[in-house]
Amino acid sequence: ERRPHDPKAIAMTKRALLLIDVQNDFMPGGSLAVPDGDSIVAVINSIRERHAAAFDLIVLSQDWHPHNHCSFYTNNGAEPFSVKNLDGVDQVMWPPHCVQDSPGAAFHPGLQRAPQDVVVLKGTHTGMDSYSAFADNATIPEKRQKTGLADILKKTSIDEVYVCGLATDYCVNYTCQDAASEGFKVYCIEDACRGIDPKTIAKAREDLLARGVIFTTSTSLPL
Repeated sequence: ERRPHDPKAIAMTKRALLLIDVQNDFMPGGSLAVPDGDSIVAVINSIRERHAAAFDLIVLSQDWHPHNHCSFYTNNGAEPFSVKNLDGVDQVMWPPHCVQDSPGAAFHPGLQRAPQDVVVLKGTHTGMDSYSAFADNATIPEKRQKTGLADILKKTSIDEVYVCGLATDYCVNYTCQDAASEGFKVYCIEDACRGIDPKTIAKAREDLLARGVIFTTSTSLPL
């Protein structure tokens, strides 16, 4: 006689949706606008609407810089988008953006949110930038200051992370890299991301594929 499967004996995959830096300063009209950046908002909202039950956790990262942040060209006597070596780290000199408590640092007003969403702040330290939602850009592992995201995911027993947001070639890229390094199965939702430069977007995609990151779209999520 066949016995029915015991649901408790089936290990259920736990998933998190990571929304990276969906903030006003990265939108058209913002101080560091990503081309077509605002087009991802509707895509992200549709993912939430169609797959609300599939995600055990939804995390929003938020770039949150002090006014005197090291990455701002205005604080370094540098040209915008030039590269300067700061304490051994090559730092792009960005226009001031996502300054703490400024309108530009706020999430896009059209982005759907829920009370249970978790917000992780990054780039909060004056002397070091943070592209990844997991930790800052320090090149020496033991010196990297973590945001706490890895602990949040592991405490929730997350197995898979689905990453989207801005920008593909910077913060999405480095978040995916760190997620893979932390042992999560990583999906990058391509149509819910936008990047800055086609060349660096292509390089990021190549690097992520080599790390085992899976590229998918909002309409073909393996949920």
